[in-house]
Amino acid sequence: MRRHAPEAQPHASRAVRGTRRRTGGPGPVRVAVAAAVLLAATAVTGCGQDEAAAKPPAAVTEFNENGVTVRLSVADWDASAGTVEATFTPDEPGFHLYSTSLPAEGVEGVGRPTEVRASGGVAAAGKLTVDAPVKTIRVPGVEAAVPVYPDGPVTARLPIRATASGEARLLIGYASCSSTEGCTIPVADRAVTVHTTADHLSFTAG
Repeated sequence: MRRHAPEAQPHASRAVRGTRRRTGGPGPVRVAVAAAVLLAATAVTGCGQDEAAAKPPAAVTEFNENGVTVRLSVADWDASAGTVEATFTPDEPGFHLYSTSLPAEGVEGVGRPTEVRASGGVAAAGKLTVDAPVKTIRVPGVEAAVPVYPDGPVTARLPIRATASGEARLLIGYASCSSTEGCTIPVADRAVTVHTTADHLSFTAG
């Protein structure tokens, strides 16, 4: 007996072809949109990285010597001028920084005025100021009262200007004292090296 081939095969083939069309990869329009989004994101990220790279690092440094931590920063450096900010923080509570008005030789040979001076390629462009009132205390072994700032951190500010590009120095002086514990060993002309240009000042490591 002669058998006829099933007629459903052509329809099945069309169904398979239709499925392939529905499940295939993204068309040209989708690829173009995805590429445009990726390109825009890359451009924004690259721009942020360029701005971060172009911004100079903050001019900040600090050191600890003879019972006091000194943090130095430079604010508003522009056209070869700015302000040095020096924050002096005694390590122990109850210790005071001496006033900037203390004589260089101290009182009865005791103490050291708080100082920030410019040397080399930078010069002072104004007076050293401090953000704290002056008071007097008595310290062991000294008959006269000594001028100090309240215990705790004290910030001194000195306007400076660059007289030449390159290396220069800031000279730091101080001592701290307590009305019960006496005084720490004075620090005199502790040099901190800086590097200046017309639009930037940075501290040199070491």
